[in-house]
Amino acid sequence: MASKLVFIVTFVFDLIAFGLAVAAERRRSTATIVQDSEQNYNYCVYNSDVATGYGVGAFVLLLASQILIMIASRCFCCGKALSPTGSRAWAIILFIACWICFTIAELCLFGGSIRNAYHTKYRTIFGENPPSCQTLRKGVFGAGAAFVFFAAITSELYYLCYSKASDSFQAHGGGEAGVRLGTYK
Repeated sequence: MASKLVFIVTFVFDLIAFGLAVAAERRRSTATIVQDSEQNYNYCVYNSDVATGYGVGAFVLLLASQILIMIASRCFCCGKALSPTGSRAWAIILFIACWICFTIAELCLFGGSIRNAYHTKYRTIFGENPPSCQTLRKGVFGAGAAFVFFAAITSELYYLCYSKASDSFQAHGGGEAGVRLGTYK
């Protein structure tokens, strides 16, 4: 039987991770070029770096959710055998899809957090080419949020199918465990 507690906890983790990823996209760093007339140079000024924290928070919560699902299902490969039904086939497909979505989401969130935290520190002489104020490309955290959503759906469905296939399995056909032999004369 699928645990309702596992469903609720992973749903809450995934929901918060999705919200943090969306917030990170909306609050990612931007930069402006400032001219300092006294010192005669240009430099970059970055706004708040809160998106990095949001991205890391979403990364950690999605990771916790994935670990919880994998522990509850014994990572699909450990534990008792599954019943050869449609639920087992769907569990296999959803297990693969779950890991693909999870990996893409984690890469977007982690990479976006690192790139968002990077701020150029150099300056140029006033009147020359302005400095390159590098910032995170728009949509990285958004893609992470989308894949957090897909990972949440596929992991929940995987756990449901895994539980259904696990509950319906009966070892040795439900009867005797031994091999029947005819009587000796």
